[in-house]
Amino acid sequence: MKVVVLTGAGISAESGVPTFRDADGLWEGHRVEDVATPEGFHADPELVHQFYDERRAAVAEVEPNPAHVALAELEQLLGDDLTLVTQNIDDLHERAGSKRVVHMHGELLSALCARCGRRIPWEGPMVGAPPCGSCGKGDLRPDVVWFGEIPYHMDAIIDALVECELFVSIGTSGAVYPAAGFVQQARAFGARTLELNLVPSEGSRFFHEARHGRAGDLVPAWVAALCHP
Repeated sequence: MKVVVLTGAGISAESGVPTFRDADGLWEGHRVEDVATPEGFHADPELVHQFYDERRAAVAEVEPNPAHVALAELEQLLGDDLTLVTQNIDDLHERAGSKRVVHMHGELLSALCARCGRRIPWEGPMVGAPPCGSCGKGDLRPDVVWFGEIPYHMDAIIDALVECELFVSIGTSGAVYPAAGFVQQARAFGARTLELNLVPSEGSRFFHEARHGRAGDLVPAWVAALCHP
């Protein structure tokens, strides 16, 4: 059975990773336009680097939770028949054991040259980083998809949605597109759809089935039932 799983901020929140957006719409006290757009980076690259340096350091202090671990176990069972797409930029899926994670919004542990587009692994602070080692001219920026930019790997994701028999959304708000539309796309091509979320998402009505509660409880139970029907 071909399965597509989409994960969002809710699965990482249970590990202690705060969601970027606060209740007042700010991102950790900053306007979204200042820290999550190309224009914000051009206006104040040091502020943007500091913001993501803090996020990178915070993620290093937390651990994967049972939901991450269960999805890694599901990958061991399904292999290439599982497509794990995440909106998260942390590495918790990989640290739990998942090998083939599709990061549609980029990764904290990667740097991107703003000029030539080269990507390089990156773990430490990016403030004060040297110019790109490839072109020698471009400034490095977080390899994160900002507002106004196109998410990564969209062709591969759409292909997987077309072919999948089961689409599962975990820990997502259903408010951010294009990911919020994946359930409708998968369903249009005949897939069964399941939501596992703390509360009903904005797109909960589009799923054939919805289960609500902590991802750390729901995901292991779902994977166990799928593996041992």
